[in-house]
Amino acid sequence: MMTGKALITGASGFIGFHLAQRLLVEGWQVTGIDALTDYYEVSLKHARQDILQANPNFRAVEERIETPGVLLGLMAQEKPDLVVHLAAQAGVRHSIDAPESYVQANLLGSYHLLEAARAHPPKHMMMASTSSVYGANAKMPYAETDKADAPMSFYAATKKANEAMAHSYAHLYALPITMFRFFTVYGPWGRPDMALFKFVKAVLQGEPIDIYNHGDMRRDFTYVTDLVEGIVRLGSKAPGADAIGPMDSLSPVAPYRVVNIGNGAPVGLMDFVTAIETALGQKAEKRLLPMQPGDVPATWADASLITALIGPLPRTDVATGVARFVEWYRAYYKA
Repeated sequence: MMTGKALITGASGFIGFHLAQRLLVEGWQVTGIDALTDYYEVSLKHARQDILQANPNFRAVEERIETPGVLLGLMAQEKPDLVVHLAAQAGVRHSIDAPESYVQANLLGSYHLLEAARAHPPKHMMMASTSSVYGANAKMPYAETDKADAPMSFYAATKKANEAMAHSYAHLYALPITMFRFFTVYGPWGRPDMALFKFVKAVLQGEPIDIYNHGDMRRDFTYVTDLVEGIVRLGSKAPGADAIGPMDSLSPVAPYRVVNIGNGAPVGLMDFVTAIETALGQKAEKRLLPMQPGDVPATWADASLITALIGPLPRTDVATGVARFVEWYRAYYKA
């Protein structure tokens, strides 16, 4: 496994924190940039960052990636071997209320990173996309070679734009770029705006939980350390000139590839709620609601490409993963 210098954008976020921890264990020197924005409780981001800063091989930079010159200066200074771009304004529903923040962080921020990588090319640049780009696709499981031209939310639209932007830079400047599409990531230190966090908090406080589409939802829930394992293994698989088979999304004109990171096994939302009730030892009061704007009823990853590239990933089952989150939540919030 390769080691060296890594730059992680969004390093104090949920996924960035877990990835930084893993790379530090592997012997990497890690620089993490994060704006510590108040989209959700900043204290949680500070707590993650404090853990990372206890390692002498971690350097924290508190800046916005969309600020001109910040990433260019950081790349010139650090000259990282690996760049993992996780910083973004997240959330499907929030993008309806505050689209401007998605333009700034997701579009402008990613542009500044691409320009910085053009000036100081890493060995491999990895950029986070999302399963939301599959949008209105009815065919499942979602394969990387499927069209993704009908986004259902502005968040998804900005991520699809990131993919197109990255492809152009990969082609023009021979930058090896892997875009990875996440599928409903969950686990300890997760985001408070996501369903697992909100459900656990509500049940413990004796409040009802909101169940959209009357519970007829399926998600390809991916435990965070399984996802990180995929990112780490893909790190040493920079796109080259040769496709590995008909399922490969490798561009014919650029060192660029899109890869799903998911379990390939969707779970019903009500089964997910049952796992939460079991882990907490108490029942949830459920408030059944219609589908929300911008949401989709199901996600399901075709995992054949990532398996062909790096072998099978660990697959933490939902009952185990939810129980680990509940254990963390109770300890962190003394609940």
